[in-house]
Amino acid sequence: MSDPVLVYKGKEIAAYGFGDPHPFGTDRHDVFHRELAAAELDPAIRYATPRRASVDELLLFHTPEYIDKVSRLSKQGRGYLDEGDTPALPGIFDAASDVVGTTLAAVDAVMEGEARRAFVPIAGLHHAARDRAAGFCVFNDCGVAAEYLRHRHGLARVAYVDIDAHHGDGVFYGFVDDPDLIFADIHEDGRYLYPGTGAAEETGTGRARGTKLNVPLAPGADDAEFRMAWRQVEAHLDAAEPDFIIFQCGADSLEGDPITHLCYTEQAHADAAATLCRLADKHCEGRLIGTGGGGYNRQNIARAWTRVVQAFVEAA
Repeated sequence: MSDPVLVYKGKEIAAYGFGDPHPFGTDRHDVFHRELAAAELDPAIRYATPRRASVDELLLFHTPEYIDKVSRLSKQGRGYLDEGDTPALPGIFDAASDVVGTTLAAVDAVMEGEARRAFVPIAGLHHAARDRAAGFCVFNDCGVAAEYLRHRHGLARVAYVDIDAHHGDGVFYGFVDDPDLIFADIHEDGRYLYPGTGAAEETGTGRARGTKLNVPLAPGADDAEFRMAWRQVEAHLDAAEPDFIIFQCGADSLEGDPITHLCYTEQAHADAAATLCRLADKHCEGRLIGTGGGGYNRQNIARAWTRVVQAFVEAA
């Protein structure tokens, strides 16, 4: 295996979470890594360590006022960063900065030829807007990564693909008028699930109209319905010819998640990852990173994310 898949592991990203009884607990990292180790994918994978994003890097996507707010409330260590989903725990600024920095490290590793693919389990915090927290997400590592690919690496067209049960609204609205951010998102219909957005009619605004694809599915949708929706995603990306693909593979779309209503198996994630590898090889010189995203059934996230890594390995 000439190009090992990088998988990020470390206490820094494991620390991102909100403790019991919050659904986004700090155990998610270790649950995944135990399953990954049991899959015996070595030596085709190589572990890499997290790093922290600088304030200048956070500023690529977020406003200075919002970054200052998170820093201040993190030091106080009480209250919420939003309307009640995302607690302002002590140290959350550093933990969220570590998530962003680790996603940027994955981007650098792929862009610099250190690896063909990379996976960051505690990442994909897609609800955070440029100026506010939302839905367990403090800083939007995917949004920062898209801007970073442009500013640091000079790429023009970045594709963001999201199969989390929840619509990736922070990325969508953060780039809604940007024609060079290619967006594709399959999610549970917003009439039934937070954040209530992502209708099929939302395709971007102005010059960006048509560069955004939202595919809402009804509660109970299974692998067969996912595969039908995925054909639209594949065609959308193939036509767009992106330079880099960011994959948010939230596992809360699997059957049995405690806060969502889709019914995929982990095969959906494996198939999506394999397709994205083919598209990345065709259009992006293989450049693809995966981010874990949501998922609150621990067995589901362990299996789905491991299948994503396995698909990356098999396509390397």
